[in-house]
This record gives sequence, C-alpha cells and structure tokens, in this order.
Amino acid sequence: MMKFVFGSLFLVLGLCVSADEPFRPEAGKFPALEKALTYRGELVFVDHANRRGSLRVQGEGGTYFRNAPHPFAMLPYGIVSYHGAPADLRDVPLGTVMRVRAFLPPDPKISAVPVLPVDNKNKIAGYSGTGVAPAENHVLLLEDEPSYCQHEGLVWKLKELELKNNEGMIIASLEPKAGGDGKASEEKLTFDAGTRFWRGKECLMLADLIAEGTWPKEGKKSLEGQSVLLGITWKPTPDGVFTRFHISDVWLDDVSMQRAAQIQTETHKTFIRSRWMPAWVDNVEYGKFGRATVTATLFGGMDPSLYADFQKGGQVLMNGAENTLKHAGGGYGPAHMASKGTVLDVTKAPGEPPLGSSGIQVRFETDLVIEGIRPTRVVRVRPTTWPQVQVPREEYLGDGNFSHEDRFPTPAIFPKY
Repeated sequence: MMKFVFGSLFLVLGLCVSADEPFRPEAGKFPALEKALTYRGELVFVDHANRRGSLRVQGEGGTYFRNAPHPFAMLPYGIVSYHGAPADLRDVPLGTVMRVRAFLPPDPKISAVPVLPVDNKNKIAGYSGTGVAPAENHVLLLEDEPSYCQHEGLVWKLKELELKNNEGMIIASLEPKAGGDGKASEEKLTFDAGTRFWRGKECLMLADLIAEGTWPKEGKKSLEGQSVLLGITWKPTPDGVFTRFHISDVWLDDVSMQRAAQIQTETHKTFIRSRWMPAWVDNVEYGKFGRATVTATLFGGMDPSLYADFQKGGQVLMNGAENTLKHAGGGYGPAHMASKGTVLDVTKAPGEPPLGSSGIQVRFETDLVIEGIRPTRVVRVRPTTWPQVQVPREEYLGDGNFSHEDRFPTPAIFPKY
C-alpha cells in the first residue's frame, strides 16, 4: 500500500472544494497539495500511453448526465491510486468515480489537454451548473473512493437498504472512522445484481447475501450503521434523478480491502519495473568527453520495495522522457540510447516529502550523458537488476524525428490497409 501522508481535506459529497487562488506549478518544484483544486467525477476516457483522459465532473447542482467529458492530464509526478494502492491509468475501469487534486497547466504551450481560462470553474455550463470544466486539469492526485477514504480516515456507514427484483437503494453517510458528531449528511446510492461484496478473501454477489439470509430478497432492512468501504460508479438513473451514484463494490472488512490493495500493488510493481522509475534531474556536473555526474529525485507514490532496488554501487540506466513519461530517446526502445553508470549515492531527505516526490535522490556517474538529461527535465531510470524489456511502440517517441504534436495522435497512427 502507498506510504505517504496527506493533510486532511474532508470533502463532503457533492461539494467542490478549491484553493483560494488558481495555482500553476513550476518546473523542478513539487507543488503544495493545499493549493490544489479538489473535485470528483466519473472516468469516461483514458489515453494511458499519454497519461491523460476525461472525467464527467460533478458540479454544483445541474444535470449530471448532461456534463460533457472534461479532459485532464497527469502531472509527470502525479499519482494514481486504485484500491488504496499505486496504479497506472490503465488499471482503473471506465465508469469509476475518482477524487481529483489538480492545478493549472505548468506550461500551457505544451499542455497535452486544452488550456482553459483560469476562472473556468466559476462559469455556468448550461444545464450542468458550475464547476464541471475547471481550468485546473493537470492532476497531482487521482484516486478512487476507497483510496480517498483510507488516507482521510473515513468510512461509509450503511443505514438502511431497500431491495426489489435484484436491485435497490442504500442510505449511507460518509463519516470519520474514529466516530463522527452525527452531522454527516445521508446519501442514497443504488446497487444491483452486479455489485460485488468482498469479505475476507472471497467475492460474494447479491444473490449470495440473499441466500445466506444476510439481506432480504425484497423489502427494507436496517443496517445499523455498518462500516464499510465502497467502490462508486455512475449509471443513468430513472425517476428524473439527475445525480445519483452507484455502488460497484463493497468491502465488508479490513482483510478484504488489504487483499485488494496487495493485488493492485503487485500489478503496479511489475509495471514500473518494465517501464522504469520516473524522476526528474536536479543537477548535472559535466566532465570531459561526455562524462557527467547526475543527481535525480525519484517520484513518489510507489511501493517501498521499488525504491529499495536503488543501491549505492549498483548500476543504473537513465533515459530522457517527455512530460507524459513517454521515453523520448532511442529508435528501438528505452535502453537504446540510455546513459549507463554506477550509483555514487542514494540519499533520503529528512521529513515528509511533498506529494509527488519520494524524497529519495540518486546520484550516479556516466561516461556518455545524453541530451535529455538536463536539470528540471523528466527522465526514466532503471536499476540493471530490473528486467530489460521492449516497451510497446506507443509508449516511446523515438529519437530525433518526433515533435510535441506526437502527443495528439491523428488517424495517421493507424496502419494503411
């Protein structure tokens, strides 16, 4: 599970919480989480190779189904959390309702998504209301509901259910795990025969709960404030209700949630070892004939075992990368033109690092430094103990013959038949 700490940003459902002023991150500096705009929405499109997608953002009031998908881009050090564990965008199913902490584009000239007026979150978008298309579309933290609840110390308290024809409604409230003051507002959430119920290491369906007598086949039942974690999605709702969310998963105990996090952690560890650890360059000390000593900060939000693989005296390869984290050098994959060298030091900054940073600096010496390794530039770095594999073609830009427009694929990317 992820090992970083957040300040408390209690978000009441349906309310958009924002920083006082729009904030634009600077190159080479991790932005403060409290300066981020906070909102949530349904994930409706993913371009995983370019670390961007679209959300149907929940605004203030309005008709949710009318809200047009709103593009977002992950910051290079931006963190995705799914099931309380590190994730890539490709791991999150479409339809998942995500919590967002985001900023203005650091450099509008090379933004991978549309650049909007800085006050766009205050504009009314027809029947959708306000807040559905914020200019803060560069994401520091993107997390699903159980991830959000765990680091904020929250749980869903189930009050009552009503069931008919294998679908129904649950009345629940989002409250502090340690106990609330009774003022949390209640919300109605739908569920159906496809909702998954996780208990220990088993996955139950609605029919299983009915068969064992835990839930009735029809009618109402008090759930007496049962504490659970929920996976939340959205689906079209009858009866003229414009904003009502749906329960995709219910984690009934700690063991089931820990199991989900463990599975997702192992998935992400394998992914990072094949794509290399993202970082940015803090300093380059140039020597003669292409030699250089490079200091880089590894990005945060990953399993500790990945950082532990960077050891003094070990060998690493470093390759230039684009802000989308695509490898940017080499015509045959990331290792083709990467700089190789020996790790001189691995240091950990004191205190809690800002979100996005691991606080870990790696200093290594190479006898042939490449163009992409410059201060503030994003890179990918791999200990040679990790497997050397070839990444898919859509995840690297090639060498010397690409432009920034390659981040916006046209129909020309498809084969000619």
